[in-house]
Amino acid sequence: MVLDALKLLVMPPLCLCLAAAAGLVLWKRRPRLARGLLGGAFGLLLLFSLPVFANALLISLQGEPPTGELEAGDAQAIVVLGADGASFAPEFGAPGVGALTLERVRYGARLARRTGLPLLHCGGPPRAGESPLADRMAAVLEQEFGLGAGWRETRSANTRQNAEGAAKILRAQGLERVLVVSHAWHLARALPEFRRAGLFPRGAGTGWRELRAGEPGSWIPSARGLRETSWALHEWLGRLWYSLT
Repeated sequence: MVLDALKLLVMPPLCLCLAAAAGLVLWKRRPRLARGLLGGAFGLLLLFSLPVFANALLISLQGEPPTGELEAGDAQAIVVLGADGASFAPEFGAPGVGALTLERVRYGARLARRTGLPLLHCGGPPRAGESPLADRMAAVLEQEFGLGAGWRETRSANTRQNAEGAAKILRAQGLERVLVVSHAWHLARALPEFRRAGLFPRGAGTGWRELRAGEPGSWIPSARGLRETSWALHEWLGRLWYSLT
């Protein structure tokens, strides 16, 4: 709970709103500091909202993109990591998965069809009292992709717990070499955690980004740019936190 609150405080846009609010409060007593806070908050908001900036940050996390289809090699299973949920999905009759999670489930299904490897979905309840994300991912896999759900890790709340829970399930099956399906910009944080848990992972990234600096739209601030910058900052902060704990 405390960690979640701290994360909200340091992530945009809340941190920028707090800086701007502090600038307004200090406007009369410390005008120079107030102007700095307001100007900095506005400038960072514009920067963080630029799609080209968001893409550059995500690219800094994802490494070199593949040149073709990923080969299974000596992998024994496919682990698909959950990301976001859709708590209110009346059109489906039950809570579902979010857009990021659906991208990962889709790629996991493609890999499973092509390689014949078993699947393990990871993800606990997005909110207290809700169904685990792994169960929702398995339902999507069965109902929309026509594949068996495989194993489910249903208690984890973060990437480190994903890895620890997956390792426990896989080791019970005598498996240790896995393909880890997640977004390309998340694997830099996820793979070390799977190695830490005693597995031998290889990244199976999806959602790769390219810079596209030549497109005019890349230099126009947008809500999507701010959202994707937040994803990238979350990953960098997560990597820092995991390196310290």
